[in-house]
Amino acid sequence: MFFFPLKDDNDTNSRPVIMWCILLACSLVFMWQLSMGREEREVVISLGMIPARVLGILEFPSELAYTPAWMTIISSMFLHGGFMHLAGNMLYLWIFADNVEDSTGPVRFILLYVLSGVAAAFSQAMIDPQSTVPMIGASGAIAGTLGAYLMLHPRANVRCVAGIFVFFKRFNIPAFIVLGGWIALQFLNLGQSDSNVAYVAHIGGFLAGMALIPFLKRSDVPLFAAAQSQAFEVTPLRQPPTHIPQVGSKIPPRPRDDQARRWQKHPWDN
Repeated sequence: MFFFPLKDDNDTNSRPVIMWCILLACSLVFMWQLSMGREEREVVISLGMIPARVLGILEFPSELAYTPAWMTIISSMFLHGGFMHLAGNMLYLWIFADNVEDSTGPVRFILLYVLSGVAAAFSQAMIDPQSTVPMIGASGAIAGTLGAYLMLHPRANVRCVAGIFVFFKRFNIPAFIVLGGWIALQFLNLGQSDSNVAYVAHIGGFLAGMALIPFLKRSDVPLFAAAQSQAFEVTPLRQPPTHIPQVGSKIPPRPRDDQARRWQKHPWDN
């Protein structure tokens, strides 16, 4: 069985320009990474956030220091370790970031996104300050967006697809279950010593977003907004047509007038 979020039920009053810019920037940087070929590893080492380098513990080779150590906290947010890493991050950004940006405005959304990413980076660095492994990805900053969304719209419904083999259904699941389940998984996976996922960074970014949003949201935007649709509603992926005539019903004849016939539609046309 698999579980896949599609979108939420929240409309926005403004266009999420910053969200689209972040999505585009991450995608373009990833394509640039792929174009580097064998030199991609060098790019990741140079622009990724290495805890020991940022904390001044590691003496970093000058030929690889493309940017100052502190700047790698920002540059690492645009690098990704593979297509699935990028796709997963961008999916969650697309689903949840537009409403957060709508609630804060573009400038304060940038501030929330960057500060969440910084909190994520330092959370990981503090838990393993001697690490020389580069941390890359937008996950920490996006986790901050998820935390902010949870504070703003915990009862909003996320439309998800669940399926077993060839049987698929679409569910409306409250955001507090989807996002609460996501952050719970980060805590549960903390003990995996062989994992290359920075779970501590996810947790740090998520908590930062929750803490920041009360101060960065617009004054007219409430926390814990009401739901916009019915929770746990189940619908098939493809809705049956609604204009099929019932058996035994009369179908009106076509008009004989040529002018009326041109655009006249049968009741079952759609």
